[in-house]
Amino acid sequence: MNKTFIIAEIGNMHEGSVGLACKIAQAAVASGADAVKLQTHIFEAESLKNAPAPAYFKTESRESYFKRTAFSLEQYKEIKQFVEGLGAKFMSAPFSLEAIDLLEQVGLDIYKVPSGEVNNLPYLKKLAQTKKPVILSSGMSYWAELDQAVSTLKENGCPEITVMQCTIQYPCLPENAGLNILQQIKERYSGVVVGFSDHTMSLSIPAVAVAWGVQVIEKHFVLSRMMYGSDASFSLEPTEFKKMMEGIREVELACFSGAQKDKITEGIQEVKTVFEKSVTAKGVLSQGTILTEQHLAYKKPGDGIKALDFQKVLGKKLKQDVSQDHQFSWDDFE
Repeated sequence: MNKTFIIAEIGNMHEGSVGLACKIAQAAVASGADAVKLQTHIFEAESLKNAPAPAYFKTESRESYFKRTAFSLEQYKEIKQFVEGLGAKFMSAPFSLEAIDLLEQVGLDIYKVPSGEVNNLPYLKKLAQTKKPVILSSGMSYWAELDQAVSTLKENGCPEITVMQCTIQYPCLPENAGLNILQQIKERYSGVVVGFSDHTMSLSIPAVAVAWGVQVIEKHFVLSRMMYGSDASFSLEPTEFKKMMEGIREVELACFSGAQKDKITEGIQEVKTVFEKSVTAKGVLSQGTILTEQHLAYKKPGDGIKALDFQKVLGKKLKQDVSQDHQFSWDDFE
């Protein structure tokens, strides 16, 4: 049974501190995450100075925030080594061509495409040419745009593509999570892995997505929703993330353990005897009576002629008188 690959998205919640990044990563892995994902922003490479900023940049500029929280090559390598030492995968989402170059030097072996880069075809081409697996977010994309992105990755040699159902709503309402779209992704793109990047605050919706057959789950993770940062308010805290993980692993066992009906029913003969029914006499019957359904009743325990064999009793002739509630045996018939 393959386990669902669970990514804890910590983004830039580390505030540019290697120590804090490692502390968050440690908590994420302790809570069950298989991978820890950051975001790699190089402001000059991804944005003009006069580009409009999202509404959540209220206390500082986008430029200031990305420069303040940026890591150097050596810092990325240090975090990667720490995360891998925990037994987890280190990931980051590059937001520019230059960010891809940086992360290639770090030594990533899997990439995440953020929603805003799905239409950046030169970027997708460069990612595909690294020959690394790519996880593609679909949050900002129409089907036609996603079609083009998947085609670009395939045409340029991407060895494995995961397409993530994602809704750009923070937090996302359950009715907008779009689990029904998972099957549409599977049918639309042959050979891709299907995943779910969840922005709801739910602990159960990711588990349901696993029951629908997704192989990758991504969820925002933070030590405390009181922390500073655009993602903090809709991220899961460690205890919540752990509960989500427990639910996912239970769903995996329930759905994909390969249980066999007859095998799991073995060893319950005593229970069957207690709860199943046998064929009995509905009333007092005389010797020589030829039995019809009107003569029969069905009562516990199930250690006589089983109710499922009632038709074999029909037409049988009694050897002797029987009382009401007599439990029939094959010796009762001529």
